[in-house]
Formats: sequence, structure tokens, C-alpha cells
Amino acid sequence: MMTKEATYLPIAMRLDDARALVIGGGQVAANKLRLLLGRCSDIAVLGRVDDPEIAQAVASGRVTHLGDSITLEALPALLPEMRLVFAATDDFALNRAIAAAAREWRVAICVVDDPDPSTFITPAIIDRTPVQIAISTNGAAPVLARRLRMQIEALLPEGLSRLSRFMQAQRNWIKQAQPDTLIRRRAWENFVDGPGAEQALRGEDEAARRSLEEALSGVPRQGEVWLVGAGPGDPDLLTLAALRLMSNADSVLYDQLIPPAIMDRVRRDAERVFVGKKRSKHSLPQDGINEELIRRARAGERVLRLKGGDPFIFGRGGEEMEALVDAGVTVRVIPGITAASGCGAAAGIPLTHRDCAQSCVFVTGHARADGTLNLDWASLAKKGQTLAIYMGLAPMADLCAQLMAHGLPPEWPAAVIEHGTRHDQRVHVATLATLPALVIERQVVSPALTLVGEVVNHRRIIHHQET
Repeated sequence: MMTKEATYLPIAMRLDDARALVIGGGQVAANKLRLLLGRCSDIAVLGRVDDPEIAQAVASGRVTHLGDSITLEALPALLPEMRLVFAATDDFALNRAIAAAAREWRVAICVVDDPDPSTFITPAIIDRTPVQIAISTNGAAPVLARRLRMQIEALLPEGLSRLSRFMQAQRNWIKQAQPDTLIRRRAWENFVDGPGAEQALRGEDEAARRSLEEALSGVPRQGEVWLVGAGPGDPDLLTLAALRLMSNADSVLYDQLIPPAIMDRVRRDAERVFVGKKRSKHSLPQDGINEELIRRARAGERVLRLKGGDPFIFGRGGEEMEALVDAGVTVRVIPGITAASGCGAAAGIPLTHRDCAQSCVFVTGHARADGTLNLDWASLAKKGQTLAIYMGLAPMADLCAQLMAHGLPPEWPAAVIEHGTRHDQRVHVATLATLPALVIERQVVSPALTLVGEVVNHRRIIHHQET
């Protein structure tokens, strides 16, 4: 028994030319067998097979079953052939005896859940083969290692395997094309930091190859624009794609709908440009925003256009996309959770309900220059549906009056969700007749979403901050 704290050196062991042994046939043994499959060329299992996953691996020929009986007398003939061994029986004493025999033959041994007699332990692994990331706590806290793995894995793109295999495939020709190591390294850095890496992640190998050739020849990096939906406000609702691009951007254009908690996730050294729009006050008109996006992309920047909710739902993302594509700028659109979905869920109000709403209509409450609304009131003032009204605070009185004038009763349920999904969320439940006065009385401010329909009656309080 070891008397001092063990220390470990993280290494990557080659197993495609090796033999490995798993002793045990239950679920614990299956967990270790899973690590070996696809990595080791010759795997053997010793012990009675109880786990169906092991049984299937044996039946398919991927694993050799050496028999049900586990005897210490048989080990001297087996162990010298093995590069590593897992002892995974449910017998503590037997596992330790196996470990002692493996140590005697100087074979790497891991006793599952018993690091003292082990010569190696298995870390928590993030597998994007050929990229693998191992996280170890030296056996002190395996659950913590697994939690860290989950957090790190959430930041890694699913296409990382495609990117790494693409880069591997280019190594020979790029080495022949440019013998200077420093120039090659800088070209690779420009490739990884530029659009080429994103192209390879998406499997666009021809475009990625062109980007790499340009990086190698010193052609200035081409910029691009990412139209990214930031969701309704809670940073935990950002998509994985949004988080990755937020961490890679050279500059970000944002407005007042993006809360500080989300801006904190943007790359810290990215230039931040506020292009906020408040009612009747535009820090930069839409044409100016389009021109700024084009200018920065043409200068080689990776430009993040961060938009609340989803860029293509009342966010003018479509206009920006058209302007960019017409200008020859590469654009990528990352959808986000739109306010109706996010705020409705956070407020405990279903957008549809079998008993009362078979459809949901998204409507913008943005008024015309004269302050009036130009909407198809007859189609909106119907029962059996839910209205999700964006930007409806300012014309609230007109909205409610028109819906009542076109057929909905004054007692028709309605609610305003203020700062939906955020820690300071407030939900104001009323009727069409009482909602305008309630909004004024409670000094409701943007961002806020209005829901109209009988689904409001199905609301349940689920937000931890609400009473």
C-alpha cells in the first residue's frame, strides 16, 4: 500500500500495435472495454461475461474471450503479452492480487476505483478523434473530472474531428511548398484564426484548401460576418455555435438588447461597437450598420453581429444578410432562441395548448412614423390562437383597443413578460382591457414580450425569482 500521494504524468499511449486485457465481465469491465475499442488492435477479456455490451463485442469478433475462470496461476502466461491491463472484477482482494502480479511483470495495471495498487488511471476523455482531451484529478475526484469534461466539451465544435483530419492531410504538401518552419507556422495560425478553420469544421474542404494556400502565400486574410442570435437574455441559452464565434471575433456590433451577462462571453480583446437603437433614437441607422459590417469584413476582420433573440425574427438580420451577400462578403447565420419561445417558457406560459391554441402568430408592434399600427387586425383578433407581440410596449393601448374592436372580448387574457429569462424577469398578467394601464402603473420597460390568448390562463409560476 502506498503511503504518500501518487503523482501522474499525462501521456497518450499508442495501442494500435498492442494487446490489452480486461479482467471481469460486468458493467464496470464494459466501461473500460469501451475505452479500448477503436484504439487497441487486440483486446482480450477474462472472466464470466455478464454484460451484454461485452457479449456483443465478443460475438462480433472485436474482442477475444479467454474463458470464465479467473485464476492467479494463469496470469504469468498472460501478462507478459499485454501492454496494459484493467482489473475490473467485483472482488477487492482478487483485483489487488492481479495488480501485484502485473507489477511483478512490469505491465501497466489499472484497478478500477482503487488507485493505490494501480500504475495508471484513466482520465475523463473528450473524444474528437484524432483530437482527444484528457482531464485528470489524479484519482482524487473522478466526479469533478467528469463535470469539467462536460463544461469543456460544450465549448468544442462538433466538427473538430473534420478540422484536425483536414489539417493532417495538408501537412505533406505544405511542408514541401514551404520549407521555412516559421512561415509554415504563421500560415497555420492565420488559417486557424481565419475563415479556413470554419470551412473545414463544416466539411468544406475545397474552400478550406484555398484559404490555406492563401495563408501560405501571404494573401491578406478575407474577413467575414457572423449574424448570431444571442437569445432572449439568459446567457445559458446561447447556442454552442454562438459561444464559439463569440470567442473568436475580432470585433462585435451590438445593441441595447444584449445584456452585460452575454457581452461578458465575447472575446475580451474584441473591439466593441455599440449600434443600439432605442425608440426614436438610433446611434447608427440601419444603412450605416450595413456599411460598417461591409467595411470591417473587407479589412479582414471576423465581425460578430450580435442580435437579441434570433437574427431573422424581427431583428433585421435579413436586410443585413442581403447587403453583405450583395457586397460579396462571406456571411454565416447562427439562429438563436427567439423571445416568444424563451420568454413564454421562462414565464410558464405555453405558446400553444391543445385545449385553447392550435396556432401561434408572431407579430411586431413596431409602429409607423405617425405612431399607428398597420396590421391585419381581422386575422389577429381570433380565438384559438396565441399572439406573440414583439416591441409592443409603446403602442400597447392601440394594440389592445384594436384587438377588442375587431372581436376579442375585453376580458381576453394577456400578459407582458419583462426581461424574460433573466434574473430580474417580471410577468404582468392582465386582460386586454386592463393591460395598458398595468404597464404604465408598473413602469414596464424593454425588452418585453406580450402574449395574448387563453394560454395565459394556463400559466404556472416556474421562474425561481418570481412570486
